[in-house]
Amino acid sequence: MSSKALKIGVLALQGAFAEHIRVLKNLDIQAVEIRNPSELEDIDGLIIPGGESSTISLVAQRWNLITPLQKWITEDRPIFGTCAGMIFISKDAKNQKKHGQALLGKLDICVERNYFGRQNLSFETNLNTTLDKNKHVGIFIRAPGIVDVGKEVTVLATIDHKDKKAMPVAVRQGPLLATSFHPELTDDHLWHQYFIHMVTHSSHYNKKKPPTEPKKESTI
Repeated sequence: MSSKALKIGVLALQGAFAEHIRVLKNLDIQAVEIRNPSELEDIDGLIIPGGESSTISLVAQRWNLITPLQKWITEDRPIFGTCAGMIFISKDAKNQKKHGQALLGKLDICVERNYFGRQNLSFETNLNTTLDKNKHVGIFIRAPGIVDVGKEVTVLATIDHKDKKAMPVAVRQGPLLATSFHPELTDDHLWHQYFIHMVTHSSHYNKKKPPTEPKKESTI
């Protein structure tokens, strides 16, 4: 199956969904905005973008998306959560607003909202990643911090920030990928390419592949 047949959805309730769409199209991937439960059935992977996590959660509840998203995530379909999206798919979040927020609760990490400070404390920094040996930069905007990581979670990137050394900022657990930073705001497509690789190697995607026709024996 070619990359053209691959379809990745971006949850388009609030936040930087247009930027993720742009990156996917630059990588020659069919990308669609997701706002309705029925639209989830026609995609192979889902990106939940950065923005305001409590707003994304609230709109998802109003539009009856929480249960379909929980079904998606329990079926081990690939999800990539960036910044607020990481909060939304995590098991636990500290520093929530007064009335809390709904979490999909699958990624076994504990995050702290606005860990790196408010908007005026946004920053860029080099990432230490296990994916390759090249230089990669992360953009952190009101970013959440990963303060605890479960046993089944693999840390893919860290940063040194103030007195914190090797702080996790990108993690994976099975079909779930998450970053504290905004990869969609740079021209470095490493994280989207990695997620595409995850999707094309997922069991859900490979079930959709048409059976390979046996080679015909030559009659000559």
